[in-house]
Amino acid sequence: MTALADVTLDIHRGEFLSLLGPSGCGKTTLLRMIAGFENPTSGRIELDGEDLTALPPHRRPVNTVFQSYALFPHMSVAENVAYGLRRNKVPRAEIPARVKESLSLVRMDHLADRKPHQLSGGQQQRVAMARALVNRPTVLLLDEPMSALDRQLREEMQLELIRLHTDLGLTFIFVTHDQEEALAMSDRVVVLNHGVVQQVDSAEEIYQHPANPFVAGFIGKQNFVPASVESNEGEYLILRGEREMLKVAGSYPEFRRGQRVLAAIRPENMRIAPFDASASNENELGTNVVSGVVIGESFRGDAVTFLVRLADQHEILVRVPARSAPSVSEGDHATVSWSDDAVQVFSDE
Repeated sequence: MTALADVTLDIHRGEFLSLLGPSGCGKTTLLRMIAGFENPTSGRIELDGEDLTALPPHRRPVNTVFQSYALFPHMSVAENVAYGLRRNKVPRAEIPARVKESLSLVRMDHLADRKPHQLSGGQQQRVAMARALVNRPTVLLLDEPMSALDRQLREEMQLELIRLHTDLGLTFIFVTHDQEEALAMSDRVVVLNHGVVQQVDSAEEIYQHPANPFVAGFIGKQNFVPASVESNEGEYLILRGEREMLKVAGSYPEFRRGQRVLAAIRPENMRIAPFDASASNENELGTNVVSGVVIGESFRGDAVTFLVRLADQHEILVRVPARSAPSVSEGDHATVSWSDDAVQVFSDE
């Protein structure tokens, strides 16, 4: 079984790069190869032009923060952080200052004498960070270090990691399966699936211009509408769905008449209103209009999400700001619309 296939990445000095994908996609295997815990069957791992492929983990200028933290329970916070320095035979006189400096970076110097069991989950995570940073690595590897934290603490630690990255200027390589986490923290995101890199780009570019249906569906919510190409006018496409015609702005020279495609529209780019019998699907003013029955409604604080079943039984999600949510509820007949420039089209063949 192939864990990773033909992965080629150039990681920039000082950037925050996230490896993102579903469970089993190969992201942790890739991180372990960089760390030296796994050996690639082909290819090389280089850092500043030096081939690290044959070097064991302790000889690589990288350190890893693991998901489990792996703190020694019988040692104090300071002793945990100092462990790597002692193992690397750093002069004894230098160790206290290095430990204090590292704990200060993560704002844990005031708890240096405590044992791990006396710390919260977030505090333990900071100690694990300090232990990794004390060796002054060129690259810091983070293997889902916040997966055990609750939502509020995760968000706090996200900000803490961003602060550390900015202050230290190190290269961070971060593994996560949480799309929001990757989008919020990263300079660039690597999306993996079945061991293959699907797209490498900025968070905004991946969200706004996904490379394929997998990326479009994995990053955020997405509505996929199966259709075929009715005509390709150069500046826009006309698509034929099961019961509707859709207009799409943009140039798609790769699509031919009759080709099966998927039209993708994000829920936040749609509008919903009580059913209007006069609304049509004429694509006037670049607007696509469909109608259906609201079969679900969910209040999310700042937004309201509606699930609408169309006449062809296809279901779509619509998300609107809570302050401007229309007066429609479960069981109501509603009209859903979106502009022709809110659609992306992918081959479905």
